[in-house]
Amino acid sequence: MAVTAILELSGVKKSFGSIVVADDQSWSLNDGEALGVLGPNGAGKTSMFNLVTGTLGVDGGTIRYDARDITGWSAARRCRAGISRSFQVPQPFGAMTIYENAYVAAVHGAGLSAGKAEATCLDVLARTGLLKKANSLAGGLTLLERKRLELARAMCARPRVLLLDEIAGGLTENECHALIETIRELRQTGISIVWIEHVVHALMAVVDRLIVIDFGRKIAEGEPHAVMESRDVKEIYLGVEADA
Repeated sequence: MAVTAILELSGVKKSFGSIVVADDQSWSLNDGEALGVLGPNGAGKTSMFNLVTGTLGVDGGTIRYDARDITGWSAARRCRAGISRSFQVPQPFGAMTIYENAYVAAVHGAGLSAGKAEATCLDVLARTGLLKKANSLAGGLTLLERKRLELARAMCARPRVLLLDEIAGGLTENECHALIETIRELRQTGISIVWIEHVVHALMAVVDRLIVIDFGRKIAEGEPHAVMESRDVKEIYLGVEADA
């Protein structure tokens, strides 16, 4: 059976003056795959998500989604088409309940009617372990609960491609394991995932393939364990001499 790419970046470039955040980036995400992204701070990982979601425009290259060129599409159109993301720092509407936060994402992110939005929210909150606290104010949540809500809001947009930006950051070991299990369960729905993360063991527990970015340039790609053993990754990402 042929593998189908649901998301493809070809020669994507973006810079702000002398600061290059995407240097001829080319990679693809297969339908149903989980792709991990590693790189040091400032490598351009979050900027890459901004380019994929359309909050940043490219300087060159193309982005294709579901066999369509979406390079010129707005962020809203991309979201409605099925590309959704979480943010590195969760910023829920604190004066609104968990359910209301999710409902906003379902209505305005996915464009669902009231009835479909309600059903989607209840399903996603159950999957992310938040249903029992659906009527709690988001401003009083723990860090793990805010991370789960960030994930839930992204899922309520009903994505085919889910972009996760350091969603495990700041969690305890037990909290991280709980989040990993939630993401594994979400994968069973057939969703495709791109996950940026500094918590390496979390990525290794979930992803099928790994890419490493430095200064906006892809420096490694492949099977996760093989990538972590590569010379470039050890020298650039891990900060150690490859021959040490």
